Amino acid sequence: MKKMIEVKPMVAAWAGMLGAALFVAVFSLEGLLRPGYNALSSYVSALSLGPRGWVQVTNFLVFGLLFFIFTRGLAGEFRSGKASRGGINLLTVISFCFFFSGPFVMDPGGTPINQVSVHGTIHGILGAIAFMLMPISIFVFLRRFRTDPNWAALRGWSLGLGSLSAAGLVVLSVVTKSPQIQTSFAGWFGLIQRTLIIPFMAWVFVFAFSWMQRIKSGR
Repeated sequence: MKKMIEVKPMVAAWAGMLGAALFVAVFSLEGLLRPGYNALSSYVSALSLGPRGWVQVTNFLVFGLLFFIFTRGLAGEFRSGKASRGGINLLTVISFCFFFSGPFVMDPGGTPINQVSVHGTIHGILGAIAFMLMPISIFVFLRRFRTDPNWAALRGWSLGLGSLSAAGLVVLSVVTKSPQIQTSFAGWFGLIQRTLIIPFMAWVFVFAFSWMQRIKSGR
């Protein structure tokens, strides 16, 4: 069973780079092209609604799959030491959350609590788990990067992007807790969510790119 999920390092590195870049590119472009969609106020998942919702649904599925491939490759790279278990497990859970966020589409914004669907509830739970784990996973790997000279180049990137992602998580959590605060920041939900998502995707891309360079150099 273990051999069935082993992934070649170069394949995994490419999967990480392509997955992160494509995910952001697709939701950004689709947000620009979708009539009536405002990226500043609307969540990324709102692109899964409507006749063209299949684009974002597919985006979730493709990223989830590519990110899982990336994590399987990392599992072979980080066989022991810090982040070898906790970090890999966190990234694997995130990959599952993104993948299943595709078919379990969110409910339209403003849906009354007593009318929330099962698939909308599942989407919300998966999203909450992924958002919480994204900055945490960066800092878990940062602990490894700080002590491993092979990954020293990622220390600054991880600290900076992890801090941005964590700040996005904190702000998003605060503005969605209180109805009064929600009203004040309703026009900025999309932007706030993106300050959480995009730094994480940038970190994944840099992580995968740095790994690819190490593979090419034979280190």
